[in-house]
Amino acid sequence: MAEGLTVTRMGYGAMQLAGPHVFGPPADRDAAVAVLREAVELGITHIDTSDFYGPHVTNQIIKEALHPYPDSLHIVTKV
Repeated sequence: MAEGLTVTRMGYGAMQLAGPHVFGPPADRDAAVAVLREAVELGITHIDTSDFYGPHVTNQIIKEALHPYPDSLHIVTKV
């Protein structure tokens, strides 16, 4: 196994943070922020996202909830 990047075995998939059908803002933005904060507090170190979710909504929520980012947190996006 390569050395360097260490993440938890289970990460958090951020797709459902956006609104219905992964489009628009969530029904409860405060709850979405709280979910992300709790995930990191519980030890999640890998968040999977995409700029397509929302679009842009999940990435904005991740920033709102977690910035400044802990050194152990790895945010992974895709196109």
